[in-house]
Amino acid sequence: MRSPSRHLVLATISLCTALPVLGAQGRGQPNPQLIEQRWAKEHELESLAVIDRKVMVPMRDGVRMAADVYRPKNAAGKVPIVFVRTPYNFNYWDVRNGAPRDMTAELDAVKRGYAFVEMNERGHFFSEGNYDILGPPLTDGVDAIKWMSSQPWANGKVGLIGCSSTAEWQMAVAAQAPPGLSAIIPQGFGAGVGRVAPYYEQGNWYRGGAVQMLFIAWLSGEQNQARPMFPPGTSQEELVRASKSFDLAQQSPPVDWSEALRHLPEQDIIKAVDGPHGIFADSMPGIATGGAMIKRAPNDPAWYRGGLFHDDMRINVPGLWFMSWYDVSVGPNLATYNYVRRTASPEVANQQYAVIAPTLHCSYKRATEHTVVGERDVGDARLDYDALTWGWFDLFLKGDNNHLLDTLPKVRYYTMGMNKWQTSDVWPPAGAQPATFYLSSAGKASSLAGDGALTAAAPDADRPDAFTYDPMNPVLSYGGNVCCTGTAVEAGAFDQRRMEAREDILVYTSEPFKEGTEVSGPITPTLYVSSDAKDTDFTVKVLDVYPDGRAFNLDESIQRMRYREGYDKPLAWMEAGKVFKVTLQPLTTSNYFAAGHKLRIEVSSSNFPRFDRNLNTGGNNYDEAKGVVAHNAVHHSKQYPSAVTVTTVKRAQTSSAPAVR
Repeated sequence: MRSPSRHLVLATISLCTALPVLGAQGRGQPNPQLIEQRWAKEHELESLAVIDRKVMVPMRDGVRMAADVYRPKNAAGKVPIVFVRTPYNFNYWDVRNGAPRDMTAELDAVKRGYAFVEMNERGHFFSEGNYDILGPPLTDGVDAIKWMSSQPWANGKVGLIGCSSTAEWQMAVAAQAPPGLSAIIPQGFGAGVGRVAPYYEQGNWYRGGAVQMLFIAWLSGEQNQARPMFPPGTSQEELVRASKSFDLAQQSPPVDWSEALRHLPEQDIIKAVDGPHGIFADSMPGIATGGAMIKRAPNDPAWYRGGLFHDDMRINVPGLWFMSWYDVSVGPNLATYNYVRRTASPEVANQQYAVIAPTLHCSYKRATEHTVVGERDVGDARLDYDALTWGWFDLFLKGDNNHLLDTLPKVRYYTMGMNKWQTSDVWPPAGAQPATFYLSSAGKASSLAGDGALTAAAPDADRPDAFTYDPMNPVLSYGGNVCCTGTAVEAGAFDQRRMEAREDILVYTSEPFKEGTEVSGPITPTLYVSSDAKDTDFTVKVLDVYPDGRAFNLDESIQRMRYREGYDKPLAWMEAGKVFKVTLQPLTTSNYFAAGHKLRIEVSSSNFPRFDRNLNTGGNNYDEAKGVVAHNAVHHSKQYPSAVTVTTVKRAQTSSAPAVR
């Protein structure tokens, strides 16, 4: 099954997008029923709103961004603004169906007394300039907010909302404190997080120093530097007319990314599918960060010239943060939420709230009475997100005394296995305690048929578990906390036993829990490892094993050994015959292990194409076409106490919160 594209996923939150969801007949015969519905909504919008489309808003460098503005007719006074800024297509006309697109988000905002402004990022669709992911958007976002908040019909207050790329720019812009910015609702915002301790991902580009390959597939459709444009000076009237014939949406040939991502060298993957030149691999001196992203190390200065949010910034804007357990970077998301609470002014620090759902990337509103994530039914995970978001905006943009904060928990999180919403004042939940499980075996932990165990104490003697990692035959990604890889990886929880048949996966399993145990918070693996390669990777996956043997993945991570001592320090190479300690960046989840369930971790050296393959040479990796086989081992003893530390919570110290209907 093909993973949903990012722009369609965005449509799951009614406020976060105004993007078209095309009918099934989009490339064939128009759908008469769909067209009738679209026209009805457009006519209703025209009756209620002042509509100003294809407004070309100048930025400080003179480049113009395209915006559509919808505001209530006959408003009693000046109105607040909900602002959606996106790289995706929001052209008001569905050129394939010959009718307006779905105007639900715009209509809903206008009915509630808000102006709704949507704007394309630089270098996309009708907006001018060259695209640089989270680069010029830092200044463009500030300029856009300044422009709209000063309009004569505006009350001066702007709120931001969006998911994924429609959210990721919000944090760094909010840190600039543009006048008028009054509230933010970032959702699935991981790719906007640069360096926030203990994570160092530079916008989801890395995990533990390994490249997360999702951006290769995504950028192939986004870095379109050569694209059709209208002549400078084209009037607004002509642009509106032209938008009924040209939405400027890219129509790339289909790519099987499950095969395309195998191409070596890695820097040529987009080139190999005849994708466009751009910021992924090409030097672009005319943009803020200079392009050539694949060639950057985790601490390359270019990461700090763009629009990423880093932990030397401060946000002093009320924030309602949406996250999900099976998104690509829930750990860095939670770290950012905690960081903002810790560093904002006391008043604003108290105005930070989080919701953590058990869903995939931007799929909050797809939850049902039986929410299935991959193969696992996690129960009724529905929540009234519209009530939360509109209540939030009514409070901070209109000043309504709606008592929302009187009942809103600081953290509302969903515990899988227990299948309930719970609440806490902090994250991890109050009373959380670490529990450490030690890796143990008689040296034969390879595969599910091996003798790997998780025990209460480290074994006396070291009987290392050895395996062979061949980068030409990597462990394939199966489910996981991922998004946006096209056909390459299907996200979610899947029974991992079919993968655990491989000899290059070490499997360590605890005894069954005697009583139910909630694990909510960080999970930190520490391994003692050796290799005959100069550099290699080690991966960890955490699972819930059911009494019937099903083993569902909860979270996963990786560490490139050259960076094990830190990303600001000299590269640390391995030496044959020596054992090295490595602590992975924390994984995270909220999962209830019922009595009879087991905790399991898998250790290997690849999880591809979720993460790129380490070719084990100690070279650049991105420009290499051949790798070497690594003979790796995990050591476990009192001298080498390899372990995984989870965060446990007593159930009495959390409270259940029913879904808001």
